[in-house]
Formats: sequence, C-alpha cells, structure tokens
Amino acid sequence: MIATATRLHTVEEYYFSSKLREVRQLMAAGKPVINMGIGSPDLAPSQAVIEAIQHAMHDDNAHQYQSYQGLPELRNAMADFYKIHFDVEVNPANEILPLMGSKEGILHISMAFLNEGDQVLIPNPGYPTYSSVTKLVGAEPVYYDLAADENWEPDFKALEKADLSKVKIMWLSYPHMPTGAAGNLELFKKAVAFAEKHQILLVNDNPYSFVLNANPISILQIEGSKEVALELNSLSKTFNMAGWRVGMVLGNPELIDAVLKVKSNMDSGMFYGIQKGAIEALKSDKSWFEQQNEIYQKRRELTFKLAEKLGCTFDKNAVGMFVWAKLPAGIDSSEKFIDNILYDKSIFITPGTIFGSNGEGYIRFSLCVKEEEIAKAIERFNN
Repeated sequence: MIATATRLHTVEEYYFSSKLREVRQLMAAGKPVINMGIGSPDLAPSQAVIEAIQHAMHDDNAHQYQSYQGLPELRNAMADFYKIHFDVEVNPANEILPLMGSKEGILHISMAFLNEGDQVLIPNPGYPTYSSVTKLVGAEPVYYDLAADENWEPDFKALEKADLSKVKIMWLSYPHMPTGAAGNLELFKKAVAFAEKHQILLVNDNPYSFVLNANPISILQIEGSKEVALELNSLSKTFNMAGWRVGMVLGNPELIDAVLKVKSNMDSGMFYGIQKGAIEALKSDKSWFEQQNEIYQKRRELTFKLAEKLGCTFDKNAVGMFVWAKLPAGIDSSEKFIDNILYDKSIFITPGTIFGSNGEGYIRFSLCVKEEEIAKAIERFNN
C-alpha cells in the first residue's frame, strides 16, 4: 500500500458523504427513506437563469478557459447585488472574487493566510468544514462556545481572557448554521473591534441571508470591517443553484489578492455558461425571494409539527433553511436518536453532534423537502 499523507490522519470522511451512502443502501434495499438531513435545495433556479445558460452555449468563447477572476459582468452583478440588498459598496475590479462555491473559499482563505501551527477560532456548534480545512493545512482549531441562552452568539469577554497570540483567523457564520440564529449588526461591530484589537482575520460565511429572513445583513456594513474582514457568500441556497457551484468572497484588495494567488493555482476559471446564469440570478427582484420564502414557510410549519411529534422544542424566530430542535430531556445521544428514527421510521435527520460538542442534545431538520414528504414523515409517527 502507498502511504497516505499525514494530514489525512487529522480528518475523517465528511459525515454526509458516509451517512448518505448508508441512506442510499437502505433505499436500495427497498426502504422508503425520507431525507430531511442535507441542505441541498430541491427547487429549481428561475426560468430566466436556465435560459441564460442555454443561450450562452452559442457564444464564441463559451467553451474556452475563463478568467480566474470571472467575467467583469459577473463581478459587476455581485457588486450591484451587495449594494441593493446590503447597502454595501464594493469595487468589482478588485474587492470581489467569484468562487466555485463558498466551500472552495474556505480552503483558499485558509491556504492563503494560515501557516502550520497557527490557531483558528471556530464556532461550536458550527460548519464542520472550518475544522477539517484548518487541520488539513496544518493549523490548530480552537473552538469557542455558542449557547442557546446567549442567542448562539460569541462571548467576546470570555474570548478576551484566552491566549490569542497564535490566532490568525476567526470564523463567523450569521445567519448561523446550524442553529438559525440571525445575528445582528451589534454582534458584527463587536467582532470587528475584537479582530482589529488582536490582528485576526475575521471571515463571515453568509450563504443563508435570504432564506426566511426579513433582515439580511453583511459584516461589510460595519465601518472599518474591510481592514480585517472577508465575507463569503453563495448562490446555492438563495437561487437554488447548489450544483452550479457559484460563490464569492468580498473584502479589501490586499486580502482578495492573497486568495486569488491560491485560486489561480487551483483551477482554470468558472465555466462561461454558469457565469452567465449567475449574472441573471443576481438580477432577481423582490418577488423571487418572496416566492421562495412562501414555499419554505409552509415547509417550516410542517417541520415544526414533526419536531413536536418527537417531543422537541425549537425557536420559531430562527432563520435559514433548517429547523434546529432541542431533544427531550433524558436522551443522551442525538446520534442514537436519529439512527433509531432512520431504521424504525425510515426518516433521516441530522444529529447536532456533527457540528460540534455543543450540538449534543439537538437535531437538525432540512427544509429542502417537499410538503407532501414532510406530511408523510408526520404520518409515520401517527401509526
């Protein structure tokens, strides 16, 4: 056997990669599994977006290598989107870098700024990729606690007491995944001040702003934020384009240039047609968001009923495309709990523990499931 790189010993296969393989095996065996685990939008992009990529196939340069920085029209559309929806001014020439999904950005940012032995502040609970990428580049994850009684927001007073001398990056994610905490501008002000004081690169991962959220916010709205902060965003959830892999990172030219140095050595540009479709998506008006949220609202109401069937409690004011639910007292393992439901009721729900130790005692439902499927799941607990 050829020995694998030592860095692979620091990570496991991504939970959904292995668990969905198990789910597929159950389905192949005839089990009618309802997948409420993963946040992969089941809805389609708008017809205008689909037509844009179709028409682009006939353009002269459609099938050539594309710029590492994306089409100028795409960067302009991203800048316009931020101005319209966040009232944030960004220079499309040098303060925006299109990405093949924001997940790519997590790796590129980490490679651009982290050296072996650097430390990274990571939310617990939080998106597992922050930890795995940190380990893969040889840096050290340092977890900061988020708790329900603090609205799932960082305790900066507690962080100030820690040794921050080796910390290089701090990950934020508001609206927060998995809990659905909306965040607020006051939180961002505290985070920017903290990052300035300790010379930490602050990165807000912001793909859920427009799902069931009446008040989208950006960390770039905070004065002085561009000196210490980057923001990741994505078209995956907002425009039902998860498989298209379109994201962006925004910040000051120096920071963006550092990310570009990594990216330009990793790929050969985003497919032209996808860029044209993304441009059309970013032009969507208010009616698009209203239409999507009407669908998600109905699904969320049904999911609340399902969570109640399981004896769970939840925050009805949370935002995003998930329902984060607290298990009844006395249940000692969320993973055992969801496995029992998977094998007994053929329903897959995500255990909170995959997002960190503070996720124990919680489960997460995805709203990327049709109403009739959620109704079927509820019915299975009536029998």
